[in-house]
Amino acid sequence: MKTPSESPFAQRAILHVDMDAFYASVEELDDPSLRGRPVIVGGTPEGRGVVSAANYAARACGVHSAMSAARAVKLCPEGVFLRGRMERYAEVSRAVFAVFRDFTPLVEPLSIDEAFLDVTGCVRLFGPPETIGRQIQRRIADEVGLVASVGLAANKFLAKLASDLEKPNGFVVIRPDEARDLLAGLPVGKLWGVGKVAAARLAAGGIFKVSDLLARPRAALIREYGDHMNHLLELAVGHDTRPVICSHGAKSIGNETTFHQDIADGHRLHALLNPLCDKVARRLRAQGFCAGTLTLKARYADFSTHTRSLTLPEPTDSEVEIREHARQLLDVKLGRRGRPLRLIGITAANLSEGGSGQAELFPDPGKVRDRELDRVLDDVRGRFGGKLGRGLAD
Repeated sequence: MKTPSESPFAQRAILHVDMDAFYASVEELDDPSLRGRPVIVGGTPEGRGVVSAANYAARACGVHSAMSAARAVKLCPEGVFLRGRMERYAEVSRAVFAVFRDFTPLVEPLSIDEAFLDVTGCVRLFGPPETIGRQIQRRIADEVGLVASVGLAANKFLAKLASDLEKPNGFVVIRPDEARDLLAGLPVGKLWGVGKVAAARLAAGGIFKVSDLLARPRAALIREYGDHMNHLLELAVGHDTRPVICSHGAKSIGNETTFHQDIADGHRLHALLNPLCDKVARRLRAQGFCAGTLTLKARYADFSTHTRSLTLPEPTDSEVEIREHARQLLDVKLGRRGRPLRLIGITAANLSEGGSGQAELFPDPGKVRDRELDRVLDDVRGRFGGKLGRGLAD
């Protein structure tokens, strides 16, 4: 066996642990009769709402998160549709993260069900990085009852790539000397920063695989696609220097308001929810965070309080995006059916460092404009104070 100094991960060992089909797996854990059946969390069998998660049996039918429930019913009529239980998922998530922190304090949550772990300094206590990763995977199975996919590499990009290669319950190691050859054969869309739009544009230029990208002169790529290509070319050869960042600050950022009179009108509720969303977004940007989860809090006239949560497609600090997701929570997931409310609130959780997620090579122009407007408004507020915003009901 190699000593720690001889290990290919002696300088840096990063794990990416990703719980497989997390919400649906928790439902199967709590109700074993669901195992082997297509489980769809979110939406209803009548086709209302949006899918939050689907297990692998449902995915085999073409169902995926963010799909309308109506589409999911057509693709998978035998699917078991369940309402999400965010409090239960959060409880299980805490148990998983407790396992992580038994091995290292350097844990960077990406969402409720995945994280990066820097285990470089833990080998004298727990053995080589591969042993640590296996121990974590086994303890999650034994103590929590769920399966996780684990990727081990010398940096965050490669570790996350590794965890995605053999789902579910995979364990993949990418050693530094293997990274370049492995990456060369992959679709260019596997690189952080290359979404569907970027992949299509690169394909139009004859770039389909990472090897195609590396075959082009750097200067020509930058002229054609911009300065972001410098970062992309570093990833293409397996270089990523970003550290694992564990946030010991705010766990969530939220705002709520209680009405003088109960309100049933949906337009008025939107007009009151929007500024709450904007304030949460501003606080996120001010503290350098992006939100991975939004939770709506609603209190009815009888003082009963309900919460509905949504895991976002990607972390955000955008006022427009937070508004859109909050409206989905209010209009679709809450199930208010016209009942009046006396309190409403929105909370951002699963916070990650702003800018640590995947940046688009060719970002959506509308989103770029929205973010630029956010920055301009932040600057104006900082200079002149006040509550300048996008309007209460736009």
